[in-house]
This record gives sequence, structure tokens and C-alpha cells, in this order.
Amino acid sequence: MKLSIVIPAYNEEESIEETVLTLYNTLTKFKIDHEIIVVNDNSKDGTKSKLEEITGKINTFVFYTNSGPNGFGNAVKFGLDRFTGDCVAVMMADLSDDPLDLVKFYHKMIVDDLDCVFGSRFIRGGRLIDYPFPKYIVNRLANTMIRFVIGTKYNDATNAFKLYKKQTIEGIKPLMSPHFNLTIELSLKSIVRGYTYAVLPNSWRNRKAGESKLKIKEMGSRYFFILIYCFIEKYFSRGDFKKREPIKEII
Repeated sequence: MKLSIVIPAYNEEESIEETVLTLYNTLTKFKIDHEIIVVNDNSKDGTKSKLEEITGKINTFVFYTNSGPNGFGNAVKFGLDRFTGDCVAVMMADLSDDPLDLVKFYHKMIVDDLDCVFGSRFIRGGRLIDYPFPKYIVNRLANTMIRFVIGTKYNDATNAFKLYKKQTIEGIKPLMSPHFNLTIELSLKSIVRGYTYAVLPNSWRNRKAGESKLKIKEMGSRYFFILIYCFIEKYFSRGDFKKREPIKEII
């Protein structure tokens, strides 16, 4: 099963090369067929030049430039419209996600034939390294609200690090979120529409260089909009968007 990784990148010239090389070396070590897709979200620094350099070093790497509209969600959607694998993971450009966790997600999906594998940093085995305390408080409050509204035990929906089968991505389209609220749209739509999933612990490490693109004050209403949309779909759509099992041909 071919694994695709979509990495949105905006002004990540200090981090992107290490991220891609570490990811490539890890997946190669475990002999996982893969492609690494970086979407340059119209960066204003030297990110594009770095990506051009990487292209000559790694034969499983490709990058695109999203000229606009820009935003984390738009960059991810740009990549999700172009990946060629059987499953796809969304990872961050700053190496905050551990490629070894992705290997575990990939094997879990294959062994249990799951539609999705979600990461949680807040279950046994999860790790947070240098996580800002104010961000932690906001995260826990937001995820508690999400669990209550949607009626799920999954406690880290705002975590971008997740793995989806290609059929799952196609089944939850069209995707609406142009910003970081895409992280909850992907997972909540998958849950509400009945796709199978498992939750595994993952680790998160604060970036070594560059600046975080997530602005909590700007994102609150956008997260809330997607949460209410998924709530309405779950309780009022009468199952119109539920996962449909393929019809088996009898010969």
C-alpha cells in the first residue's frame, strides 16, 4: 500500500529540508512505498529554493506552489487533490510530528484494515515536548467541547497528524475549511460519516526554528463553524452522507 504525505509549508526555509530528509530516511528504512508532497503556500522567504534543492536529492519527493487562495487548509486541500497513494497523512513542516509515529499509523491501518488512524497526544504513550502552557489550556477546552458536541471519545481532534485511506478522503469531500479548522473537519466528518478508525498515541515537539502559523484568537470562530456543521450533519442529515459499502459483484 503506497503512502502519501502532504506537508503544507509557509515560510519554512529553516525547517523544511530537515523535515523532508528525516521523513524520507525513516520511511526508506522501513521499506514503505511512499511519496512526499510539500505544498509551498506562496512563501515569502527562501522556502521554494530549498524545495528545489531537495527535488534533486530525493526521488520520492515532489512539491507544488499554491499561488492562492492561501492558508493552511487551502494548502492541504491542494495536496489532497494531487496525491497518488492508497492512503495519505497530513504532517507539519516543522518536524513537530515524529516520522516513527507515522510508521506505526501505517502498519496499524494495514493490519486492522482501517479507514483512518488518528493521533492523540493526550492518551497513555503520548508525549508533549515544550508545549506552550496557554496553548495547552485552550487545546484541552476546545477538545472537551468537541467531544461533548459530537459525542465522541476521541480527545485530540485539533491534532493535524492523522492518516486516511484514499477512499475516506474522497468520501468526506468537498472540504470547506481554508485554515487550521481543516484539522477538525477531516477527522469529525470521518467520524460522523461512519468511517472506521483507531487512535494511537503520538508525540509532539515544539518547532526548533521559524514561527508558528496558528493564531488562536483568529481561529476560534472558524473551528466553531466546522464543529456546528458536523453536529448538524450528524443529527439532522438522516444518514445521507454516511459511508457506503461497495456493492460486491456476484459472478
